[in-house]
Amino acid sequence: MSEMTFERMIQQMTPTIYESLKQAVALRKWPDGHRLTAEQTELCLEAVMRYEAENRVPEEQRVGYLSQRTCGSASSGADVPPELAGLARDATRG
Repeated sequence: MSEMTFERMIQQMTPTIYESLKQAVALRKWPDGHRLTAEQTELCLEAVMRYEAENRVPEEQRVGYLSQRTCGSASSGADVPPELAGLARDATRG
């Protein structure tokens, strides 16, 4: 019997298995409803991230991707609603 290593498992992972693991991590439970342990969550997340890297999943489709909207030097803040625009300034008042 051949030994299945983590590397080999990632290489043989299908898109269906990838989506299933991604959903399990997001919901913190298996499709049958059993909760993932902390170790299972960690291993599934690592497998998902490795799959994404090896299969060149576009950055904006990867787990944990956050689009930069209002922070950073390239942001104009033009899409911030007026009622939220002063929140950072107001938070510094004491």
